[in-house]
Amino acid sequence: MSDNPNEKLLVIDVVGMTPELLQHMPRVRQVGESGFTAELGTVLPAVTCSVQSTFLTGALPRDHGIVGNGWYFRDLGEVLLWRQHNALVQGEKLWDVVRRRRPGAKVANICWWYAMGADVDTTVTPRPAYHADGKKSPDCWTWPPELHDTLTSELGPFPLFNYWGPTASIKSSAWIVGAARKVLPDHDLTLVYVPHLDYDLQKFGPDSPEAVQAARDVDATLAPLLDDAEAMGCRVVLLSEYGITAASRPVDVNRLLRREGLLHVHHNATGELLDPWTSRAFAVADHQIAHVYIKDPDDLERVRDLLTGLDGVAEVLDRAGQAAYGLDHERAGELVLVAEPDAWFTYYYWLDDANAPDFARGVEIHKKPGYDPAELFLDPEDRWVKLRAATTLARKKAGLRYAMSVVPLDPAPVSGSHGRLPETPEHGPVLICSDASAKRDRFEATEVRDLLASLLIRTALPEEGQP
Repeated sequence: MSDNPNEKLLVIDVVGMTPELLQHMPRVRQVGESGFTAELGTVLPAVTCSVQSTFLTGALPRDHGIVGNGWYFRDLGEVLLWRQHNALVQGEKLWDVVRRRRPGAKVANICWWYAMGADVDTTVTPRPAYHADGKKSPDCWTWPPELHDTLTSELGPFPLFNYWGPTASIKSSAWIVGAARKVLPDHDLTLVYVPHLDYDLQKFGPDSPEAVQAARDVDATLAPLLDDAEAMGCRVVLLSEYGITAASRPVDVNRLLRREGLLHVHHNATGELLDPWTSRAFAVADHQIAHVYIKDPDDLERVRDLLTGLDGVAEVLDRAGQAAYGLDHERAGELVLVAEPDAWFTYYYWLDDANAPDFARGVEIHKKPGYDPAELFLDPEDRWVKLRAATTLARKKAGLRYAMSVVPLDPAPVSGSHGRLPETPEHGPVLICSDASAKRDRFEATEVRDLLASLLIRTALPEEGQP
């Protein structure tokens, strides 16, 4: 491997890409034709924030601290998901390793998570504008600041409402790819996150015609960026965090805990709200993983017994069980639940939909104390939902306050999930590299950081299976 200081590396995280879907992605497959394609291990939980943090630090969640897409912040008394500050990720990052050998190496992060505050040269990350009157408008945060206006002028505002929610589409991934093409020539290492496969695979399932079309759409969207990289002699790595599997059984952990008198709520004008301060036990649901926080150690065995008997729960991990997966960090719940392959965990804690909080029917990733895939749908039981959505959108465009209450409270439409370790390699993540010199049949998620560093600096990777 050469030690040319002008060499560049493009790393694209194509979330949800599996060997099965790769069959429908000819331009992406082409990257591996001169290089290689390998199986890629993941971590528990197999969710975006945890896996990306392992890719960038080479550490397991027990060491980097990202135990999910969110957790209960015990020192704040709040459940918080989708935080953005890089200081939450503990450990030495990929760019620190690279810069030890290539001082001054320029790094760009285009929408990988925990981007804000990272010690990189260029950052683009979704960041809505929250107005004083309560409105939210699409936007992004960039470093340097002037890049914001450049990208907005050339690509339009960041398409936030195509990034998540009922109108999620390829438009957000196309915008991200456009931003990546803009910054790629000026950086030695460019990280790009492409989310589109997450949408239709959760909505329709991984074996659906919509999943195949989504893979084709991602392939076509990535083609110009891959062509740019090829033209400038840039090495390319494409990888994924997890595979999405068919799932049709929602599991209501919090409702069980509430019926048993362990979870408490308080009431205000918005409806019933989870009260983590007074609850003896509650769960932070995150796809097929749920962190269960238990206030009094004396309740541990009772809660464990209750959850072990809950239909859809495959494993109940105490601290020793978490250690076996590298998940035994202080941020993790006293118990961690792993769903059965066709099940996933809801965050729902109310027992009557009439008492659901107002945010339950909206896309509110920061207010909900857990992940809600039903946000991908318009309520199929509401015959007027599209009309109400259009009316609400008109109010928004007119500058009026609005609430987009269109999300169903019935999670039945959800058809795919992730978070467990994959049952087979075909349903797991994959890694594609344009450089055959690093070829192996399989990499673990903890080996990705050093693989990427070795493609930019002259170091040899350990033999497979060696520390």
